[in-house]
Amino acid sequence: MGFKHLIIVFALAAAIPTGGQTKFVFSPQWMAQAQFAGYYVAKEKGFYDEEGLDVEIRHPFATQTLEDRVRSGGSQAYSMFLSEAMELVDKGVPVVNILQTSMNSSMVIVSRYGADPLGLHNAKVITWRAGFGQVPMCMASREHLDYKWITASSSLNLFVAGAVDATLATSYNEYYQLLQTGLVTPGKGIYRFSEHGYNIQEDGVYMTAAAYKKDRDSAERFVRASRRGWEWAAEHLDETLEIVMKYVKEFRIPTNRILQQLMLEEVLRLQLDPDSGEREFRLRRDMVSQASSLMLEGGILKDEVTVEKLLP
Repeated sequence: MGFKHLIIVFALAAAIPTGGQTKFVFSPQWMAQAQFAGYYVAKEKGFYDEEGLDVEIRHPFATQTLEDRVRSGGSQAYSMFLSEAMELVDKGVPVVNILQTSMNSSMVIVSRYGADPLGLHNAKVITWRAGFGQVPMCMASREHLDYKWITASSSLNLFVAGAVDATLATSYNEYYQLLQTGLVTPGKGIYRFSEHGYNIQEDGVYMTAAAYKKDRDSAERFVRASRRGWEWAAEHLDETLEIVMKYVKEFRIPTNRILQQLMLEEVLRLQLDPDSGEREFRLRRDMVSQASSLMLEGGILKDEVTVEKLLP
């Protein structure tokens, strides 16, 4: 049985009605945290129920790659970075964007004790085992940086121990954790991709083309409720944080309320379009084009991936 047939089988199994509702499994790209607050809100406030969906939010293991999860077909929809989706399409795994939440890059490179990340030579720099490193690696190649990329499940321990010179981080997560170590000072030793011509969208929700074609109605209902969840979250920060902490505790995530509050505020800021200042929930053609050119140049893509290839 081919890949497309397997996807259809799994999609059909996931779509069996449960108690008058349609089962829909959504898999975020990481463990429970405020990065996914809008989906938690949509579930807890009954927005999915109102759309006739029984949504299960299924978090992955830290060491499980996105490609493995998509190929296994265990979920109907997945959150992933734009660059990850483009790489999957280029590999012959057709995925389509049904909802775009991120409108800006969260990527930063953080070095120890304020050293300029672009001034480091032959530096050991952490990237994540789970993925997300496509744009940073291509940027480093374009900027002629001779980084030695070290793959790890978590960037923090090696950085704190002094085993590496710098690490990739997101502005909503690892960056704040590193500030707490005292080894990093705000404004020093921080390279923000969005400020140096590499402002490329990240988080979006994708389905395989086959799964979307088979159950477009459920996908559209999921999108409506999820957008509503994010919009509600932006207007009710305190209650949203309570909902996030419920999920964090349920999944036994080692974090704290302050970190999750900072993450929530930053994730919501990154959702605002840099031109309009609005929460637009759309792929930007210019950012897709920029990402494609960068990844082609960096050897990650073999062929151009356009907006048309990513939309249903």
